[in-house]
This record gives sequence, C-alpha cells and structure tokens, in this order.
Amino acid sequence: MASRDQKPAFRYDEAFSRNLGWVTPAEQQALRGKRIAIAGMGGVGSGYLLTLARLGVGAFHIADFDSYDIPNLNRQAASYMSTMGVPKVEAAARMAQDINPEVEIRQFGDGVNASNVAEFLQGVDVYVDGLDFYAFSARQLVYGHCAAHGIPATMAAPLGMGASCLNFLPGKMSFEDYFQWGDLPEVDKALRFLVGLAPAGLHRSYLVWPQGVDLAQRRGPSTSMGCQLCAGIAASQALKILLRRGDVLAAPWGFQFDAYRDKMVTTWRPGGNRHPLQRLALAFARRHFVGNTPDTRP
Repeated sequence: MASRDQKPAFRYDEAFSRNLGWVTPAEQQALRGKRIAIAGMGGVGSGYLLTLARLGVGAFHIADFDSYDIPNLNRQAASYMSTMGVPKVEAAARMAQDINPEVEIRQFGDGVNASNVAEFLQGVDVYVDGLDFYAFSARQLVYGHCAAHGIPATMAAPLGMGASCLNFLPGKMSFEDYFQWGDLPEVDKALRFLVGLAPAGLHRSYLVWPQGVDLAQRRGPSTSMGCQLCAGIAASQALKILLRRGDVLAAPWGFQFDAYRDKMVTTWRPGGNRHPLQRLALAFARRHFVGNTPDTRP
C-alpha cells in the first residue's frame, strides 16, 4: 500500500479486481477491449460514462455540444460548481480518465449530426443513449444508423424517482417502428416518446406539480435518483450485450422500475405506439401536458 505522500501506480487488473465474481477474469479482459458510444453527457450520459469506466470498458466515443450550467446541478454526474461553463464532453472525459488513465476517449464536442454520425459510431460494440429528451433529430439520426449497421442500442429514461429501459437490437424492432415518429411535429414526437418510454406509467401517480411538465415549451422535471438508477440499468444492459450473457429484452418488450413506489413492471407493446393501449395513453398525455395543441398523428 502506498503512503499518503506517494500515489499508487495505476494497474488495470487491480483497479477492477472487485468486479471479479460478477464477471470472470476473461470477461473483464474482454470489457477492456470494448468500445461504447454515448451521445449526451448530461442528466444520464455522464453517469453512463463513469459507471462503464468503473466497469473497466476500455474505449468510448462521447458526444455533446453543451457546457455545464447551474440547472444541471440537481442530477448530472459531472456537474459541479467547478465545472460550470466547461464543455460537458471535456469535464466527463476528465473524470473517466481519473478513474482509468488508460481509457481511450474520443470527444465529439459538436454533438452528433449528419456529418459525423458515421465516425461517431464507427467500430463501436454498443450505443448507449444519453441524449436530452428533446433531441429528436439527433436521436432519429443515431438510431437510424444503428439499425442500418447492426449496432445494438440501449436507452434508460429517468422518470420520477425511477427509470424505464428499452433495447433496440439487430434483427429486432427498430426505434422508428416502435415510436412511430416519422416527420411529425416536435410536440407529437415528444408525446410519443413520453408514452412509449414507459407504457406502465408507474411515475405518473406522484407528479405533485403538473405545471413542471410542458412538452410544447420543452420543460420537464428530473431527479438525481432517476438518473443514477438509469446508469445502473443501462450499464447492466450494456454488459449483457457486450458479453453475450443472458437474455436481453428487446423492443417491443421493455421494463420500468420505480423506487418511490417499490414496483417493477415488464411491458410488451407489439406495434409500439400503434398499440391500442398506447393510443389511449397518447390521448391522455395530450390532454394533460399539451393542452389545446391539435392532434396531428396519422
């Protein structure tokens, strides 16, 4: 053990030795050779990066065009007063490299767009979605590329004091088939995303101040508990995908865990947002969160 005045040298095998048991030594070395893309370094994305870095994953592509600001402090893993004004990719990468100095991180400081999506996803083993709820064009772009190139993708959404999860795997239902966004206006995409993320709606019963949700104004609440649960869930799904270990639920299957209500529900919505129950939920959400906005869905 090093003295207080002498910092120990980093050694990969020692740094991640406490993972062993839940992974084998061979699996830990396999994780060292994996590459993960994470778009968004905000509410959930920075948590994904740090959790997966502590798992010993060896390489990342991370994307975000934003810098940290005061409203980020309630939930974002790399948001501190010391990182205010710092580009999110830089702050998050610095923290991951402080965990594992050997980790390889490619930063995409302009976010993900049509000119760099191929480079962002090149050579990655899995995509983990950390984009802002309202990043509609970027999300369609990335998932479209994943579907076209056989890249598995996982998303976990912080909802209240819980999290929901959907996986989009090669050969299974795609993001577009599930959410049915197409060329709809943004408010309709927001509605379909909100309802499609968590068909069970476990979080709805304790929304104590509905004024905090306004889809038309791109406003919604989030908690640190939900974001931290997302990190655990998304990293666990990524581990199963990377190591080909155990069953991975793929859309139209999904699940939601709510720590406030002590409940876990597995959902199945064949047809995604075309399912009759989803259409009812969409109508309910429109009345409560959008007001008199016309219904433009087909």
